[in-house]
Amino acid sequence: MAQATDRNLALLSRRLAGRLVLDLARTGRARSRGVGKLARSPANESATDIDIDASLEGLLLAKGERRPPRLDELFATSWERPRTAICLLIDRSGSMNGERLASAALAAAVCAWRAPKDFAVIAFGSRAIEMKGLASSKGPEQLVAEVLSLQGHGTTDVELALRAAHRQLASSRAKRRITILLSDAEVTTGGDPIPTARGLDEFVILAPADDPTHARELVKAAGGRLAEVAGPMSVLDALRQVVQ
Repeated sequence: MAQATDRNLALLSRRLAGRLVLDLARTGRARSRGVGKLARSPANESATDIDIDASLEGLLLAKGERRPPRLDELFATSWERPRTAICLLIDRSGSMNGERLASAALAAAVCAWRAPKDFAVIAFGSRAIEMKGLASSKGPEQLVAEVLSLQGHGTTDVELALRAAHRQLASSRAKRRITILLSDAEVTTGGDPIPTARGLDEFVILAPADDPTHARELVKAAGGRLAEVAGPMSVLDALRQVVQ
């Protein structure tokens, strides 16, 4: 219905679908992998753990002057989780039916909640279309609406999509950089994707469970992880595991 010929009906359908997608993504927000590391920073009003060793000079100075120490003389410690950057590649070749649209929209929404400051979404077929750049600002609601408006056509250039992901993630300072390919990974045009895939920090394919052959071959040759999915909710569960 999101692609109905009645423009008002299509708009209303996309809005409703977008709300459902965002609600589902929020309930499954993934947590950062790892326990993080202890980081030191200048103290502020919300600091709860003062680093005594780092603050010793300021404490002694304040004591000698018979006054309370100032915030700018103190240092605090806190547990800092590693940042994660994500580039989601949505295969829009072939037919973008209701199930494929829902899967793509859910994947985009999960990435938006998982890495809100550091994620990109690219739709690709024979060319790559930047739906959201890593450094650009776009709300989840708008992004999901645009994904639900995608129409499928053309051939599949996987190597082109992986190069686009590499360019996006190269600018990130995140310690963990994940490329997620939502596709059956069948190459119908363009170059060999294996060398480009090998150059990615972390490579994941979410492939349809009824046609995973090409994805299995690419993961085996290039390294990475594969999740076979069957429908939108399966994509949601797979993403939760992938970005833990």
